[in-house]
Amino acid sequence: MAGGEADALGELYDRFAPILLAVGRRILGDGGEADEVLQEAFLQAWKQADRYDPARSSVSTWLVLLARSRALDRFRSRDAHDRARDASEREPRRDTSSGAEDDVLHGERKRRVREALEQLPAEQRQVLELAFYEGLSQTEIATRTGTPLGTVKTRALLGMKKLRNALRHEIRELL
Repeated sequence: MAGGEADALGELYDRFAPILLAVGRRILGDGGEADEVLQEAFLQAWKQADRYDPARSSVSTWLVLLARSRALDRFRSRDAHDRARDASEREPRRDTSSGAEDDVLHGERKRRVREALEQLPAEQRQVLELAFYEGLSQTEIATRTGTPLGTVKTRALLGMKKLRNALRHEIRELL
């Protein structure tokens, strides 16, 4: 497979797909997410076949670890989305009688955040927008952009530090 032979991928899929699907279902339940994890794991194995080191693990162990990692990322992402939704539902509704002033303040804060985001390097801005506006995990961002996970994490950290610095006055007002 490291040589780009598609037949090798097919053989691995035929041999290990049931095991990897079971790993995904064990972590995520019987939904379609386990099927997606299976596809993601084999896609990652295909792309990173040259990184496989037989001295470190067997092929089956390597594939199971890839599937487990993808499944846990999805589980954590789903859990985070559920917690955010639950918190939002528990949040008391704003009094809309004085809404005009609140709307102006909210609009101003949104404008400042957008301006601060636009000052970031494109790569950092992209990572933060995918995380906060689309709700993607860092692993999902890495997959979507074809960027190594470590690079995504670094860009997110640097971008957040720059945003915090640029918006430090607004942050103090909110506290």
